[in-house]
Amino acid sequence: MDYNLAAVKLLCVQLKDAIESPSENAMDLGGILFQRAWLQGILVSVSADGERFLLDDGTGVIELFLSAECRRRPWNIGMYIMAIGRYTVRNAEPPMIHIHKMVDLSASPDREAMWYLEVLEAYRFFYQPVIESPSHG
Repeated sequence: MDYNLAAVKLLCVQLKDAIESPSENAMDLGGILFQRAWLQGILVSVSADGERFLLDDGTGVIELFLSAECRRRPWNIGMYIMAIGRYTVRNAEPPMIHIHKMVDLSASPDREAMWYLEVLEAYRFFYQPVIESPSHG
């Protein structure tokens, strides 16, 4: 994994527009290359083996696959979590994030409202200029 490519702060609905980059081992979202996605939302489903979860961020649902290290902690339906990991598009299945960092933010007040503002700020200051640049497109 190339850690020089930042983890992009996104909503599930934005990930639908990401495509595999033919020249890089990365995803492309309107000219922004990334390997890792940073999402926050509520855990709505946990598999019996504790490896797979569904995260709902209010704009969509995505499957999470946890690393062995992340599975050491108990994760429960209803928790509001931050999840960072490698974004993968799969054929005939929903997209997935292979999680390498997951944090329970349930106790943080205003966590959801603050997250939407963080994503909006990241888009306006970092992503929008690239996506709307004349050289892209």
